[in-house]
Amino acid sequence: MKKIGFLSFGHWSPSPNSGTRTAGDALLQSIDLAVAAEELGADGAYFRVHHFARQLASPFPLLAAVGAKTSKIEIGTAVIDMRYENPLYMAEDAGAADLISEGRLQLGISRGSPEQVIDGWRYFGYEPAEGQTDADMARLNSEIFLKALTGQGFAQPNPRPMFPNPPGMLRLEPYSEGLLERIWWGAASDATAIWAAKMGMNLQSSTLKFDESGKPFHIQQAEQIRAYRAAWKEAGHAREPRVSVSRSIFALVNDQDRMYFGAGRKEEDQFGYIEPEKRAVFGRGYTAEPDQLIEDLKQDEAIAEADTLLLTVPNQLGVAYNAHVIESILKHVAPGLGWR
Repeated sequence: MKKIGFLSFGHWSPSPNSGTRTAGDALLQSIDLAVAAEELGADGAYFRVHHFARQLASPFPLLAAVGAKTSKIEIGTAVIDMRYENPLYMAEDAGAADLISEGRLQLGISRGSPEQVIDGWRYFGYEPAEGQTDADMARLNSEIFLKALTGQGFAQPNPRPMFPNPPGMLRLEPYSEGLLERIWWGAASDATAIWAAKMGMNLQSSTLKFDESGKPFHIQQAEQIRAYRAAWKEAGHAREPRVSVSRSIFALVNDQDRMYFGAGRKEEDQFGYIEPEKRAVFGRGYTAEPDQLIEDLKQDEAIAEADTLLLTVPNQLGVAYNAHVIESILKHVAPGLGWR
């Protein structure tokens, strides 16, 4: 068995060819797709967070709305860029969204990827401390966030409060018990995956990672997952961690699928630079008739290592078509791989 969810970047464009023309469309269609995915039997509805872009940004109103409209599906992010976040305010938002969904929040956080503007976090009022990098700032914010989610009191109470206080130091409210075990770290390197394991976070590995060996993407990603699990075991955590990978996978089951995705060239890994001096490997997508797709996916070592697969969806093609994309994998591919 493998959990299967979708991951939407929430693109919107005023182009007449887009089915998602405004930010309002992106948000409302995201809610509708989560509802549809739950009805189809999918396990997760995940959303990417990008700032200064025509994509989904502030995640917590969306997560809370999805939580209120659904009852079973996991709701998450992949990922929130922690360079932009006030970790204590974020802990309050996360606690509220998790309580609204009755404990279904799966929150992916990370250092983030290159953004639309230079050092966009500076516009949000954040600066790395002297001698630190923006990546250091993201990890520090993450550590503060995780500590806040423990529910331990840390704030000195006012001796003359407006309302009565419980005894001792005060914690952030609302507090959602169990949320701490549902925080994931999006790792682009083996080292950050190992750090996430030591911190007790689950692992999200995307469709790219820093190239650390020149090997095919799925092999590098599988090695990253194994290093993470070894570090988790060494850290002595009591529970078993979760690991997700993201893939673009399209089963060609009708003429519309073939029109959109059936005429492309053979898909292969790509190597390139997403940041100066940081070479990355971008994983291939998978597009084929269901029988061939099953055979192709059997060869992906990282998917085999993960317990959760997130299907990246072309959200601007509309809710109905994206629900069809998800259903095609659940119905025609997953059973053949033993995922259902």
